Amino acid sequence: MISEQDAINIIRFRLSKNRFKHSMQVAQIAREMAEHYGVCAEKAYITGLLHDYAKGISGEELISIAEENNLIEDQIERQVPDLLHAPVGACLLKKELGIEDEELLRAVSLHTLGGIEMNDLDKIIYLADMIEPGRDFPGIERLKCVAWRNLDEGMLFGLESTIKYCIYRRRLLHPRTVAVRNHFLKMLDKGERLKPLS
Repeated sequence: MISEQDAINIIRFRLSKNRFKHSMQVAQIAREMAEHYGVCAEKAYITGLLHDYAKGISGEELISIAEENNLIEDQIERQVPDLLHAPVGACLLKKELGIEDEELLRAVSLHTLGGIEMNDLDKIIYLADMIEPGRDFPGIERLKCVAWRNLDEGMLFGLESTIKYCIYRRRLLHPRTVAVRNHFLKMLDKGERLKPLS
């Protein structure tokens, strides 16, 4: 696996100053959450560092790389190409850096839209990306509390927050976001779940 320092050096060169700071903060939160939930902290930290590897790539190039590698699953991704930065990032990490760790690549690939069968590392990277200290949106303090209490409840709350934001801003919703939200809702309905968002 790539070393922490090598990953830092790569993203320092590759990302904008603000995006580099964001990635460092995601990595730190991911490490802390991994320790809390019994996941490999080093892998979570490195994945957090690299999760936005494809950020800053133009929409046109994201679409081109995604087409070449059969990564487009819905036409919405052509209309909102930034949604492709996660799967394209995982693809480029493998091709450009030779990273073969499938867990790391999967967590990078799923960190924007989520997935039906997410493991704990996937959920940690998704949530760390939402709750790192630079983020500020309605409900973030509750999301932080929920994410540290239960990863599945955190995912449901995070996905519903994203959906509400998209609706409020009149932005397109990716069908996978809705499907993943429904998956977590049904799963948590088997037990006690959170009160509805207000």
